[in-house]
Amino acid sequence: MTALTAGTTTQDVEPVSVAQAVAARYGVPATEADAVAPGVADALAALAARTADSGERAASALDVQLAHRSVRAFLPDALPYHVLPTLVAAAQSAPSSSNLQLWSVVAVTDAARKDRIATVAGNQEHVREAPLLLVFVADTARAGVLGGDVELEGAQYLESTLVGAVDAALAAQNAVVAAEALGLGTVYLGAVRNDVEAVAAELGLPPGAVPVVGLVVGHPDPARPARVKPRLPQSAVLHHDTYDLAGQIPALAAYEERITSFYRAEGLEGGWSARVVERLRGHGSLRGRERLRAAFTALGLASR
Repeated sequence: MTALTAGTTTQDVEPVSVAQAVAARYGVPATEADAVAPGVADALAALAARTADSGERAASALDVQLAHRSVRAFLPDALPYHVLPTLVAAAQSAPSSSNLQLWSVVAVTDAARKDRIATVAGNQEHVREAPLLLVFVADTARAGVLGGDVELEGAQYLESTLVGAVDAALAAQNAVVAAEALGLGTVYLGAVRNDVEAVAAELGLPPGAVPVVGLVVGHPDPARPARVKPRLPQSAVLHHDTYDLAGQIPALAAYEERITSFYRAEGLEGGWSARVVERLRGHGSLRGRERLRAAFTALGLASR
C-alpha cells in the first residue's frame, strides 16, 4: 500500500500507510479507514501509477501550490469515484478554530441543479461544464443540534460567522491542493454569494448554515489551457515587524507592467490597478453581495 511520511520534523520518521493516515484523521482503526473515507487509498495509488507511467518525480505540495492556475474550461468526463471522498478528507485535514468545525460542504453533481446555481452565479459556463461543484458552508446548524434546548447566543456574533467562514475557506483550499495533486483543475466560485439566500434554498441549507464559496472541479480541457497568473511581488505583501504602505509603491508599479502584459496576452484590455479601483469604487460591482449582512441574518447568522 502507498506510504506517507508522518510528522513535521527533519528527523527520520516512520512511514505510515494511507489507511493509517486516514484512520488517524477520523479516529478509527486502520481496518475501518476505507469505510470512513472510501477510495482514498485508491486515489493515492492512482496518483503513484500516473507518476510512474510518466517517469516524473512525484509532485510535492509546494510544486502543486506554485503551479496553481484557475481553470475555467473543463471536459465533461465524470470523476473517478475516489475523488470526492479524497477531497473531503483533505478538506477535513485543514486546521479548525478550537476544533469547532463550523463548516460543511455540499457536493453538487446534478446537472439541473448546477445549471440553476450557475445562473445565480453570473451564468458562468464552466460551472455547467465541470462534473462537480463543491459549495463550502459556514455552518452553526450542527452546533445548534448539539445544544438541544440551550440557546447558543455566541453563534449570533460576528466572531462565530468569521470562524465558520475561515474554517470553510481553509477546508476549500486544502481541497484545491488535493484536486490539483490528482491532476484535476479547479476554480473558486465566489459568485455563490451573489444571492446566498437562493443558493441556500437550492441546497436545502438549514438556518445557521450559509454558503461561503463554491469550488468547481473537473478535468481541464487541454484545448483551452489556463496559465499561471502573476502575483504581486513579495515586497508588496510581506512586511517585517510593522506595516509599510509607502514601501509597496515601487513593487506595485513593477507589477502593473507585468500583469498588463499578461492580460494583453489573454485578450484583455487594461491593467490590474484599474480593475481593483473599479471593483471597489461602488457597490454595483458587488452584484448583490452588498446585501450579505442582511442575507446572513435572514439565514440565521446574525453576525452582530
